Amino acid sequence: MDEDALQGIYNYRRLTDLVATAGQPSEEELAAVARAGFDVVVNLALHDAEYSLPDERRTVESLGMRYIHIPVVWERPIRADLERFIEVMDGLTGKPVFVHCAANKRVSAFMALYRQLRQRWAADATMPDVLAIWEPDAVWQQFMEQMTQAMTSGRNHG
Repeated sequence: MDEDALQGIYNYRRLTDLVATAGQPSEEELAAVARAGFDVVVNLALHDAEYSLPDERRTVESLGMRYIHIPVVWERPIRADLERFIEVMDGLTGKPVFVHCAANKRVSAFMALYRQLRQRWAADATMPDVLAIWEPDAVWQQFMEQMTQAMTSGRNHG
């Protein structure tokens, strides 16, 4: 994959051979995402935000990639959004996936939770990729802690 073309995307991070995350890409940057071999674009930002593209779904699909939108309200992340994200990511195992939001803040938190809840990573092992982007505010810190507790409570018993 051509990493150089992707480095200019706001807060771009390569997490694995198959997963990269970033803030909102431009149409030209989405073309670079397609050229880099990604099959799917997952967007966690809202469509009505001032930074979003006019028709990201059309742009992504015109480039031959699949588009999945899970709008996560910045001020109110909810468990249903995380559960949908986990379901989507589970279904994309083995595919090159580019996950973005406005600034890679929502995505970094959701990827950390995905790694903890599905891939059994320790919480402290997932945080460097979050902290490379931002220091979660009170809302997101509380959300991450609550989701970790709520979604692992039954896992360790039985």
